[in-house]
This record gives sequence, C-alpha cells and structure tokens, in this order.
Amino acid sequence: MKPAAFSGRGIHFILSVCIVLLFHAGVDGSENMMTLYYPPDKSVMEFGLLEVVVGLPQGSAERLEITVNKKKNVRTIEKDRPYQCLSVRTAPGVNSIGIVAVKENRTVGSVAFTVFQRSDLIGQYRDVPPGYRKDYFHMKSHDECSRCHTLSATSDDRKPVTLKTYLQMASGKGVSAKASTCYSCHKGLTDYPYVHGPASLWSCLSCHSPSADPVYSVEQPVANVCYTCHTEQKRDWAEKKYQHGPVTLGQCTICHSPHGSANPFNLYKPTWNLCITCHAEKATGEHVLSGDFSSGGHPTHNRMDPLRPGKELTCASCHNPHASDSRHLWAFKVDNVFQLCLKCHKDKP
Repeated sequence: MKPAAFSGRGIHFILSVCIVLLFHAGVDGSENMMTLYYPPDKSVMEFGLLEVVVGLPQGSAERLEITVNKKKNVRTIEKDRPYQCLSVRTAPGVNSIGIVAVKENRTVGSVAFTVFQRSDLIGQYRDVPPGYRKDYFHMKSHDECSRCHTLSATSDDRKPVTLKTYLQMASGKGVSAKASTCYSCHKGLTDYPYVHGPASLWSCLSCHSPSADPVYSVEQPVANVCYTCHTEQKRDWAEKKYQHGPVTLGQCTICHSPHGSANPFNLYKPTWNLCITCHAEKATGEHVLSGDFSSGGHPTHNRMDPLRPGKELTCASCHNPHASDSRHLWAFKVDNVFQLCLKCHKDKP
C-alpha cells in the first residue's frame, strides 16, 4: 500500500499545529509554565513605560529574560509570588516583546506579544495599525493584581500641589510617595531627572479623574487641565496674536511629558531634536534666510547661545515655542528680521 499523499494545505495545517504545541510547551518539550495576564496582545499605549504582568508557579523559575525589539535584559524572580510585575520601556511604533522564564539554564516558560506606542509628536505613529486597540486596565476587574495592589485611587492620590507640600514630601515630613495607591504600579513614570509637579507629589487625581469614562482618563483638550495650575501661561498666551500649533489645539502633551522626562521643561526630547521632529526641513542645522541675504543660512544648534551664557543655541533661542505677537513666533519684540539679528549681532552696523 502506498503511503498517503499530503496536499499543500494538509502540510500547512500540520505545521501550524506543531507551532502551537511548541508555543504551549517549552522548547525542550516541557510544559509552558508562564501565563501572560497583561497587557493583551496588540494593545495600544500612549507613553513609553508598559506594565506587564505574567504568572508563574512559585519556585518554577530563577530569572526572566525580557527582549524588547531585540534588546535583552534580565530580571530576577520575586520569590513567593505567583505573579511577576514588570515595567518595560518601549519606543514609538510597534514593539515586539518576548519574555522567557529560565531555571538552571533551562527554559520553563515563554510568552510573546506586541504593543503599539502612539505618538502625537511623530506623524508616522499617530494612526493605530489595523488590529491594535487601546486596553483600559482600570475598566476591568483584575483579581491577579488586586491580591497585592489597591486598584482604586484614594484621598492620598490627591494632594495640594504647592511648594510647601513639595518640600514636606522631599524632606520626608509629608505624606510619602508610597502612600499613593498609584505608586506601587506606576512608580517608573517618575524615574527621571525632571518630574512634573503633581506627579512628583503623587497627586495623580489632580489630573486624572476617577469619574471619567474611561476611568482615570484626562479631560480633553488636555490644556484645560494644565491651565488649572498654569494660569499665568493661559493668560499670557491668550493675549498673543499667534500661537504654536500644539497650543492652539490645547495639546500640551505633544511636546511635554505630564509625568517625567530626561530633559528640562519635561520635554520628550532636547529642544532642537524636538522641533525638527515636526519641522524636518530645518534638520540640516542651518536656517535658510529668505532672499539673497545669506546663502549659507543661519545655524540652529551645535554652538553656544550668545544671549544665554552656558546654554546651547536652539530653535527656542529666536522663536517662542508657545505664543508670540510675531507670525514667525519670534521670542523678542521686534518689527523685522534685522532687529531680530541685532539682538545677538550688536557689533554689526
């Protein structure tokens, strides 16, 4: 009797079954001991810090090997816990994440998933790819998390945002950050040199509303929330004839992180790098002046600012990034470009 012949579709089906079996079993054929509880595959996120929860039988693994977009780091297992909570840094766009549980150099479990980090700043990442969707963690019941964490905000998550409160907290005399119910899961959001005032105090309910839908979302446009504290800026910018696009839209968080940043003013990037993200035509580092006034243009970075000793020249040296009475958003009260030049070039006739 001749052996049965398999069609291409049959072979494809058998291979698919094998792949599924291998995923649910370790690469060495053992059972996969790891379960992904959060986030769901193909979730959409807004910021660069993702909270991940995986489940492992106690004592089943020694370490976790986490790979994000081919970059690997290793975390030790928190003993005596059936769930492992991880903070994972991501980048704008699609992030491929793989987590492998290891014991005695043997893989005992693994999970793989992708998330999409949106960015209003970078055009190519503003639109969500097909199949991806936002998952609102606090809209659901998470029994695996509630065993260790309080998932609803309390009065400790709203504090007076004042200099006195900040100094008390910094000195250890006020309510500690760890008193916040948000802190235990989201503490990585403030792990930066520059932290936004409410975030530094863990006064999360100053901006996030428990009565919002989705819960803990921020009112839109976000400037309505920002202006509750930044009243002076609201008044000043409203009086100007021209506003920068994000200000007009009321979207402060296009440029500023509402939690923390490695850059002054909580900018997502250093000033010049941030500006050329949208104004890519200026990325040559030279500002092309109109007409025949200058064939080489004017530098916009990589040299010191004449008007700000010790600081680098950036786009903000000449342009106000928020509002101005000049249609060019010039940062000085001048009537023309020549008067602007003389702000620095005082020795010119």
